[in-house]
Amino acid sequence: MAPPKSPGTAPAEADTGKLSAQQWLMLVAVMTGTFLSMLNDFIVNVATPAIRDELGASFAEVQLIIGGYILVYGVVLVTGGRLGDIFGHRKMFLLGSGLFTLASLACGLAPDPALLIVFRIVQALGAAIFYPQVLSILQLTFTGRARAKAFSVFGATIGLASIAGQLIGGVLIGANLFGLTWRPIFLINVPVGLIAIAIAAATLPKLADTAKARLDSLGVGLLTVTLVLLIFPLIQGRELGWPSWIITLLVLAVPALVVFLLWERRVASRDNSPLVPQQLYKIRSFSAGNAIALLFFAGNSGLFFLLPLQLQAGLGRTALYAGLTFTPLAATFTIGSLLAPKLQPRLGNHVLSLGYAVNVLGNVAILFTAINAGAGMTGWMLAPSMAVIGLGQGLGMSPLVAAVLVDVPEKDAGAASGVIQTIMQVGMAFGVTVIGLVFFTVLGADTAPAAYSQAFIAALVAQPVLALLALALVPLLTSRHEATGHVPAPENASDTTAVH
Repeated sequence: MAPPKSPGTAPAEADTGKLSAQQWLMLVAVMTGTFLSMLNDFIVNVATPAIRDELGASFAEVQLIIGGYILVYGVVLVTGGRLGDIFGHRKMFLLGSGLFTLASLACGLAPDPALLIVFRIVQALGAAIFYPQVLSILQLTFTGRARAKAFSVFGATIGLASIAGQLIGGVLIGANLFGLTWRPIFLINVPVGLIAIAIAAATLPKLADTAKARLDSLGVGLLTVTLVLLIFPLIQGRELGWPSWIITLLVLAVPALVVFLLWERRVASRDNSPLVPQQLYKIRSFSAGNAIALLFFAGNSGLFFLLPLQLQAGLGRTALYAGLTFTPLAATFTIGSLLAPKLQPRLGNHVLSLGYAVNVLGNVAILFTAINAGAGMTGWMLAPSMAVIGLGQGLGMSPLVAAVLVDVPEKDAGAASGVIQTIMQVGMAFGVTVIGLVFFTVLGADTAPAAYSQAFIAALVAQPVLALLALALVPLLTSRHEATGHVPAPENASDTTAVH
């Protein structure tokens, strides 16, 4: 029996998942932004030797060029998402994309390390403003099967950007275009960013202004302090040798978070416009999904940190070789991301259980490969297990994001998107910190290939553990509609008036 239709809703049979030309163009625009944002998380790592050689940058300055971007990006995401709720997701996407593109040009022309650090911070600010709008746009503009397809494209884009950062960076630096060495890694953002802005301006729909909440300025300040206390030690602790003041900052993040939550509760009781709406914490799918995202991204980033380190520093391979080793993972990640929306109508959230179970198997397989191969490990040996991991990650990425946002009210979509993307960033920093701590503790001062292999194996143990924990939490990921046994009628997949 066909589900009932509400007034103004397209017939159920219209929900075929096919996207209109305008929707495809919208996807191209926002996915280009997603790709550039993720790309710049990874691409600079490959360029650091060239930057040091040309600009005479110190090791500390190089750390700020990389870490400054990650810190500002992670800290501003929630605020960027809330700005979308207040001023409009279309406006904030265009503003953030423009700022990011302009800052990329400035980075590419930077004459010294100090200015490059400043421009990288501005670039991160732009990315943190436009990136949360991407999930909001997907959640509010697409419906039914079209939304599932849009989220699958989002997941595939993230996977490809993560791999492409190392590959594109290596190719651009190796090509030394016009004798510019490292500068094209930033300059390439300019034409691509301008194209994305032009398409977004032409296709993202507008919505008439309505009453908006005010920005909780004190809440922004408290959350900023909390995230700096948390993220800065995670990204810089190992480089600084974990001095007592770094550990103190990490500990202080807990009371800072408590103060932030108490303030948000007070704001909510007074004028109902907190930075992070209180009702989000009460949504089971949102809370459980963020916990899963923390574990999922901790494991992913741990592997992305650990394997290139082992291949390059431990086994003497090139950066390009290390990047190519991830090719099977990238290919199957894309397949899994595109397969997930086809499986989800039949499996529901069980597609996440399937994905994380496959991820566990892949991580166990790579652990056994490392144990058996030792210092003789090659990319070809890793290819089968990397392919399995990629498939599991692809199945577990886009359905997770969709499940986290499914019960979020439209007026809070930006804040919710900012929260989950901040959790992703914290998870990535946490994974690198914990797995890196194990790796370097076991390695000690020994630099022999065998010692690197032992450290690699010890650190790899954390990977299937994190994957198992994520798998164990999936049963908690129940939406309001699933909990009540009521599934709403499919919405009009062609409705593009929700983004403002």
